[in-house]
Amino acid sequence: MDKLIIGSHVSYKTDEGLIGSVKEAISYGETTFMFYTGAPQNTNRSPIDKDKTKKAIELMKENNIDLKNVVVHAPYIINPANYNNRDFCISFLKQEIKRVEEFGVTKLVLHPGSHVGAGIEEGIKNIISVLNETLDASTNVDVCLETMAGKGSELGTSFEQLKQIIDGVKYNDKLKVCLDTCHISDAGYDLNDFDQVLNEFDNIIGLQKLACIHVNDSKNIKGSHKDRHENIGLGTIGFSNLLNVIYNEKLVNIPKILETPYVTDIDTNKRAYPPFKFEINMIKEKKMNYDLVEDVRNYYN
Repeated sequence: MDKLIIGSHVSYKTDEGLIGSVKEAISYGETTFMFYTGAPQNTNRSPIDKDKTKKAIELMKENNIDLKNVVVHAPYIINPANYNNRDFCISFLKQEIKRVEEFGVTKLVLHPGSHVGAGIEEGIKNIISVLNETLDASTNVDVCLETMAGKGSELGTSFEQLKQIIDGVKYNDKLKVCLDTCHISDAGYDLNDFDQVLNEFDNIIGLQKLACIHVNDSKNIKGSHKDRHENIGLGTIGFSNLLNVIYNEKLVNIPKILETPYVTDIDTNKRAYPPFKFEINMIKEKKMNYDLVEDVRNYYN
């Protein structure tokens, strides 16, 4: 049986560099992970420590984490669909791509963005323009456009929209897709029949373009367009449907990343604890733990 390639979003702190991210992933029993190279809400970026990165990659090898399965997420402040931010998006996205290349990572997840009133077609045109100015023949990173829930004026809410973007970009061999289970459910795709969803994706975009999967349950019903993640098995998608995604035989070589909510302290609601160790254990055992939240709180207290 192929090794399950599963992990979560982990932290990246300047003092430890990538070593801290790897250690966190190992502590959760992960075989891959995703991180931001700096705060997702701002442009503050620290220089990458090459020595720490080298040591981190050695630590990954010792723990059977393949660098090719590691994912970086681009910051939220990049909005390629908004023409008013075009120059900033191009400049900052190029910078992020260079940072990803420095780490030796090959997958960068990017939100297509929101058109903020310009309209769907204009927004898609803006995304294509930004990507055409950003990507060239020398780009060594796959930019993975994420499927979105359709909150507000978000784009990338249908496979057809993503296909339109990909087809409009000259160097579209550098473009891939990151499929988010919460987002596609909130966008209206039915995960009760994931095989049909996957067939639709294959017919419109092609499975060869699927490079990463965000595995999240949803707090909202299908088609709600709200984008609120829930812990594995505790939302409207459900544990068995998410297992069908994770263990789908067509997706064995694709990294699966959890972005599920932290569990808050029951008394103060101020502290929050990562659930990933417990969720990944459930996934590996293929057995739902309905005491997940309580077990996480007990573990960290």
